[in-house]
Order: sequence, then C-alpha cells, then structure tokens
Amino acid sequence: MDNESTSLLALAALLIHWSVVIGLSARIIMRRRPIGVLLAWIALILSIPVLGAIVYLFVGENRVSEKYVRRVAAIRDAYDRWQQSLRSRSHDENPVTRPLQRQAESVTGFPVLEGNAVKLLPDYESTFHALIQDIEQCESSCHLEFYIWYPGGLADELLETLLRAGRRGIHCRVILDAVGSKPFLRSKRPAQLREAGVKVAAALPVGLLSTLFSRADLRNHRKIAVIDGAIAYTGSQNLVDPRFFKQDEGVGQWVDASLRITGPIVETLGGTFIHDWEAATGTGLENLEMKHDVRPIHKSGNISLQIVPSGPHPNPLAILQLILGAIYSAAEELIITTPYFVPDESLMTALVSAAHRGVEVTLIIPAKNDSRLVDFASRSTFDDLLDAGIRIATYECGLLHTKSITVDGEFCLFGSVNMDMRSLWLNFEISLFIFNKELAGQIRELQRHYLEGSKLIDAESWKKRSFARRFIENAAHLAAPLL
Repeated sequence: MDNESTSLLALAALLIHWSVVIGLSARIIMRRRPIGVLLAWIALILSIPVLGAIVYLFVGENRVSEKYVRRVAAIRDAYDRWQQSLRSRSHDENPVTRPLQRQAESVTGFPVLEGNAVKLLPDYESTFHALIQDIEQCESSCHLEFYIWYPGGLADELLETLLRAGRRGIHCRVILDAVGSKPFLRSKRPAQLREAGVKVAAALPVGLLSTLFSRADLRNHRKIAVIDGAIAYTGSQNLVDPRFFKQDEGVGQWVDASLRITGPIVETLGGTFIHDWEAATGTGLENLEMKHDVRPIHKSGNISLQIVPSGPHPNPLAILQLILGAIYSAAEELIITTPYFVPDESLMTALVSAAHRGVEVTLIIPAKNDSRLVDFASRSTFDDLLDAGIRIATYECGLLHTKSITVDGEFCLFGSVNMDMRSLWLNFEISLFIFNKELAGQIRELQRHYLEGSKLIDAESWKKRSFARRFIENAAHLAAPLL
C-alpha cells in the first residue's frame, strides 16, 4: 500500500473516530445525567478510541429491554388500581416522619401501612430456619425472589423443603436473577423444581443479541419471600449459606440480616413479587387476589411500614431521592451499614452536611471487600468524610452485607439497596421504611453489634498512607460514577 493510500485511510479513521466521539458526546449530554457521570463517560470515549464507544453503547445507558417495558405496560392499569386500593386503607399520620412518607408514596405509589408485626433475624441461620419452617407449613402459595441462589448447606435444605411443598400441591413460584443465579439456573436444580410443580423464572436474561438493545448489567437485586400471602421476608440475605459461598475470596463469611413480617404490608411485598413475575414471564395478570394470594391482611402488630421498590424503570431517581431525604432529616444520629460505599456528589454532600450540623454520623463497611475497584473507590472518599467528623468503622468479622440506615433511633431504612451507584441507579431493589422506634432500636442495636466487631479509622493515621495508595484510590474514584 502506497503512502497516499495509507494517508487516506488514516484520515478516514480519524474522521470516523471524531464523528463517533462528537455524536456520542452529544447523546451523553442530552441524557442530562449527573455531571460526574457525564464527564466520566466522555473522558472514556475520548481516551480509549473505539473501545470506549463500544463500552458506552453496551452499558452506558439504562436501557431496559423492550420486552420488559411492554410486559409492565400491559399490567400497569391493574397495578395502579391495586395501589389506589392500598392508599385508601392508609391512615398513618406521624407528624415527624410524614414528609418522608409522602415523598415515598409520591415516587413509588405505595403508602404507609400500619398494624404490622416484625421479627428481626440477625443472621443467616435464623433467616433460613424461619423461612424453611414457614415453607414447610405453608398451605396455598410460596413465592421467592432473590438475586442469588447458591448451592450448599442451608440453601440445599431450603431447596428440599420447596420440592416437598411443590409435590403436595402448593403454588410455588421462584424468580432468580439471570446473572446473579447463573450457575444455579444452569444446574439440574431448576429441572428438579419444575418436575415437582415449582415454577421457575429467570429475571432479565442476557444474550449476545439482547445486549444490543438493552443494558446487560441492569439486574434484579431484590430479596423477597411471601408465604400464603400472609408472611413475608425481606432484607439483604440471598439464598446463600455463607459457609459455602465465595470461600476463595479472602473476605470471610458474608454477614446478613432479614425481617420476618406479618400484617398489611405483606400484601405490598406480594404484589411487588407478582409484578416482577409478570415482567419476567408475561403470563398475564388475571385475578390478582385469588390467583396469587395477594389480598388485604389483618393487623397483627403496631408497626408502620412502607415498601420502596426501586430500579431503572420507571423512576430511576426514587431511592436516591428518598435516602437523601432521610439523611437530611437526621437531627442527632445517623448510622449506615453497607458493603459497597461509592457515593455520588449528592450523597457526599448530604453526609458531610449532616455532620456539620451536629449529627453524629457513623459509617460501617467491611474491612475487606470482594471488589477491589469498589474498595479503592470507596476509600477515596474517606478524607472528606473524616475531615467532616464522620466516624468510619471497618468490620473485621466477615463481609458485612447488611444494608441499613437508622435515623435518630426513630426510624430506619432496611433492605437490599447498597450505597453505590449500581444499587441507586441500575439495580431493581426493594427497601423497607420502618416508622417504629422499637424496631428501629433493635436494628440500631444490631448496628452497634457490628460496630463492636469493627475498627475505627483514625483520621491522622489515615492521612499518612503512602502516595501510591492515595493515587490508586483517587484513580479508582474516576470510575466511581460508572461502578
């Protein structure tokens, strides 16, 4: 090839590159996402020719599959009517927390429902034992929705219990995330469940062709169990026995907590499951109450609860807005536990502002994380947090996976959502807002227990870490908006 042809090819490649850069940059700008996210993507496209553009096209936008959107649209009217019936039964008027309750109802459609009874299950053993017992005794239906089902130990015991329930005619349905539970879904276990009469669905399946039209890393991260439409579980616990899960990661056993709930709020968790079942299967929403055990439940306690389903569709800002509202409402104390802490600018500002106005803010995270990049990006924020007077504690007894926020010991956020952009923007999550001082106090005591197994980071010692360490952390921080 002569020099003239080479020059023409180089010129053509340069024109194509800059056309792609300018076109995608304009597209990114028009998405009107947070400034840090916009700049991070534009920098990636500029600095890594071709590959940066390809990465953006695959994971740069929160494109939910057309099939998902179409199925959700098909049940929207029935779902709206059901939510309206819930709102007609809501009577909680707590003057202290009412603004946050109204905000949550406005963005999700779900009201506060009073009259619930809740038992805190502080570890995986208590969660599995209670859930297995309830499935063993169930009479009509068993609905499970989890991000991960991983074989071994108590997870296998639950499988056997579910098989027995299916064989005796219980209507059992299971939703598992197609990526999080990929090994399980590819094993013989789903076939065993189906042979026993248990219906199994993979949420948000990923394929080579589908990645061209929808973002592959939008995942269903929810943890929900509903038994007979009368008992519900939610929290951070997957169907995983930590003695058998990720033992080669070097982070210790995963530490989780869940809630066992009876009372009116169970109906909303059951309805959320059915919404997700219809989105995953497209089987058609027929006779919501009779077919799926979604029905009004009598009061069984005195606890007011509100569920917050969140995700990239239809309102991707919902959970971030509500967490910000909770942080800004704190007057005395704020305690946060999360395995993944990669906040955006709005969360950082809210936390620092809380500390500056005299709120005692404590952040409890794992000492060791299963994601090195997330760990480095998280630690890049510590200087600003420590300077504001925020206490940062690193949990030394395993990978702390419980996600909780207690505010002034008065109310609490508890569920599946992490304090990172993936949970706040990309994943389908389920959170429970707890408006009860006694239960919030129990969760606060659990947080205190975690604190006893943690080491506080000393601000002066932290500032003396090596330049290389600080550089790696700050370099990882550049990717924080994309994590």
